[in-house]
Amino acid sequence: MNILFIGDIIGRPGRNAVKKILPELKHKYAIDLVIANGENLASGIGMTEKTYNEMIDAGIDYFTSGNHIFNKKEFLPILDDKETKVLRPVNYSGNVQGKGWVDLDILGGRSRLQHKIRLINLQGNVFMKDQIDNPFLKADKLLDDMRYAISDKPDVIIVDFHAEATSEKNSFAYYLDGRVTCIVGTHTHIQTNDARILPKGTAYMTDVGMVGPINSSIGDDLKHSIHSFLTGEKFKIEPAKGPCIFNSALIKINPNNKVETIETINKNID
Repeated sequence: MNILFIGDIIGRPGRNAVKKILPELKHKYAIDLVIANGENLASGIGMTEKTYNEMIDAGIDYFTSGNHIFNKKEFLPILDDKETKVLRPVNYSGNVQGKGWVDLDILGGRSRLQHKIRLINLQGNVFMKDQIDNPFLKADKLLDDMRYAISDKPDVIIVDFHAEATSEKNSFAYYLDGRVTCIVGTHTHIQTNDARILPKGTAYMTDVGMVGPINSSIGDDLKHSIHSFLTGEKFKIEPAKGPCIFNSALIKINPNNKVETIETINKNID
């Protein structure tokens, strides 16, 4: 089966880019499952019901997120709905709205066999302000619980590790190497040139990048970011305008539920 993981979608420019390019990619690469990080869908920070539905209609099957998913308070009751196809990092407190992992039954490949995909969302600690559980230890617990649930074992495990520091992301990936199918990093919005399969078989990429304006500060208007760096004043989040980049990773799973390849698919959009 073929899984497309799309980088952080930045506001209206990112949403328009997804609507323009995703149908073509789904057809060209015979995509069975589309996952995207959606924490910046609405005006570059947070998610709303309208932007969520817009992207579901565009062909995204499920969203991961991160620290910004809580920025739009009106979305929190929707996030808590079991039918909402959005994860928040599982290592937040259990009292926080939403869920941190989900099982998806997907018909994949030419044979259209059913696969159980477990999608897990975790957030890093380094340079992040939120009070959350240790992601390494939380991953251990999730995987240990899974080991004892024989009848409920997934065929494929995909992890979005939403983190700032490349050192933490790399260490986390090698720590879970061989225990999950794929780890894709999000949050920094800058795609890294390191998509590869680790020694024990886990596919990994430090950051998949973003879908948003190229001439920007990680998707945001440069006038605000430069002013902030010059003055020390708080940065205003506002998506930039102009041409966009569509960053994504294509993960190919073989009939034995092992990763065959992980590669980047990037498009420039006027």
